[in-house]
Amino acid sequence: MSWINTILQGAAVLSANLKQSETNGLSLLGTLNSSQYGAFLMNNPLPQGFPWGTRTTSSNPKTDCPLTGVTRRYDWTIKRGYLAPDGVNKSMVLINGQFPGPLIEANWGDTISVTIRNRLDAPEEGTSMHWHGFLQSDTPWYDGVPSVQQCPIAPGKDFTYTFKAEMYGTSWYHTHLGSQYMDGPFGPITIYGPTQIPYDVDLGPVILNDWFHTNSSDFIRKGFSIPAVITFPDNNLINGKMDYDCSLITNGSYPAQCTSSAGLAKFKFMPGKTHRLRLINAGSAVTQKFTIDGYRMTVIANDFVPVKPYTTNVVTLGVGQRTDILVKATGKGTDSVWMRADMDTGCFPGPTQPHALAAIYYPEANQNARPTTKATGWVSGNCGNDVLSSTVPLVSAKPPSTPAVTQKIDMTLGFNETGSLLFFMNAESFRANWNNPLLLLANLGNTSYPQHPEWNTYNFGKNTSIRFIVNNYTPIPHAMHLHAHNFWILAEGTGVWDGNITNQDNPQRRDTHLTGIGTATMPYYTVVEFETDNPGVWPFHCHLSAHSAAGMLINVIERPDLIPDKQIPSVIAQTCRDWAAWSGTHVVDQIDSGL
Repeated sequence: MSWINTILQGAAVLSANLKQSETNGLSLLGTLNSSQYGAFLMNNPLPQGFPWGTRTTSSNPKTDCPLTGVTRRYDWTIKRGYLAPDGVNKSMVLINGQFPGPLIEANWGDTISVTIRNRLDAPEEGTSMHWHGFLQSDTPWYDGVPSVQQCPIAPGKDFTYTFKAEMYGTSWYHTHLGSQYMDGPFGPITIYGPTQIPYDVDLGPVILNDWFHTNSSDFIRKGFSIPAVITFPDNNLINGKMDYDCSLITNGSYPAQCTSSAGLAKFKFMPGKTHRLRLINAGSAVTQKFTIDGYRMTVIANDFVPVKPYTTNVVTLGVGQRTDILVKATGKGTDSVWMRADMDTGCFPGPTQPHALAAIYYPEANQNARPTTKATGWVSGNCGNDVLSSTVPLVSAKPPSTPAVTQKIDMTLGFNETGSLLFFMNAESFRANWNNPLLLLANLGNTSYPQHPEWNTYNFGKNTSIRFIVNNYTPIPHAMHLHAHNFWILAEGTGVWDGNITNQDNPQRRDTHLTGIGTATMPYYTVVEFETDNPGVWPFHCHLSAHSAAGMLINVIERPDLIPDKQIPSVIAQTCRDWAAWSGTHVVDQIDSGL
């Protein structure tokens, strides 16, 4: 019997053999005692009864964003610690002693300020924090990518990121140095804003993530060994929790103990009420399929983009993607139901335990009972997201009929001269220089780096719009993420794009999109486009950690003529002085691309 069936068909009582403090530290996510969430934060002005005034989901955030004058402040310390999210005790990187990390909450139009205190030791290493999906329109230096906008935050040093919540919905943050976030330093973000369909209960973030028992540095070392050793996820988590089959751990496999039935995440449903769930794939390797046994879900947003509502039995989330859903609680007061997150093993074979479970309880249900509901079926399809025609943004935006520039990007897999397996974008594999952020160089007027082709920079000059024709020549799907933009997805398919655009008057928009799988001779194409209205240097990369570590990244230099006009705060250059001082007396362990 598989381990998932053992959980499903086990004793009637759903036990937890570890305390919450042993699995998730100071985090309460995944427990029935987790926070209750309102429609918005109340400790701020409420013009016309809402923090955003009279704005609705028909308002365009790019042209009509509120300015509340309110700053939400957070203070985080990043340290190592041991936890057992699925019962396997491992060394992790924790934010304020929590896994997942603390929830950031703000209203649309607020300013968010987060101080990061790097207290990593044994060993010491740098860090940074990226705010996934945020536009950073006036703060391109706070995007959080070492070698692009800043240097790493050196051990023992502090750094404060300050930026505006220009869009609303659901997102997340994670460290952006190497594959560090695989060890746990990530968490959810909720930006409250208007909604097109009323709902009664906000259940808050539902974080789905693949989980590795090995640490990120060992994961990378195995990937860069010759021949490469591919490490597959050991487990799948919902809000940082899941059980694990301890019989799979043999002597010598891991330097840690394993506790069976560590405990699952739990949620509450109120009969007859409509619940909002904020789904986040915060993993590093695998696409997730999310279902609730016997329930239909209404999709209302993808990433930070509200969409015309549509219903589905299963939600597909590539790494980095978010989807907001509404679910009507149609059950009885005594019901209990399984929530499921399944790794799409048809597209990503190899995980040890690909299924995650969480329990949903109605008010009169036994909150320790094991649900007995049956799973909703789903298929892998083409390893991509829902078909483009099914997702229509609520705020209409038509791309230019002819882009100012079109750039073909061929994604391939191959070996470098030392025999390491790498990913290439237009025959170049990216490698970061943590000591020379591109934005600082561009601010000085230096936007040409002929001696450093490995920085993979694309200078698009004064062009007002850019179209990428991305051809995937690898047998693997990729979650392609563009920093600081919601791009249009114009078309996708196998072979050569014929020029047709799906929903050409209002194509789907989001900040992360899955490509289908290709072959060495027949690519899968994905056509995306965006306007160059955000001067800065922005990575476009695959969000699968192993792929970005192996070089699948380019840097878009957007409106280089305007970057020198930016007055970059002195604290950015200070990260480089601090990093130079530390790295000058320590060996920097960068064996991968650095991002």
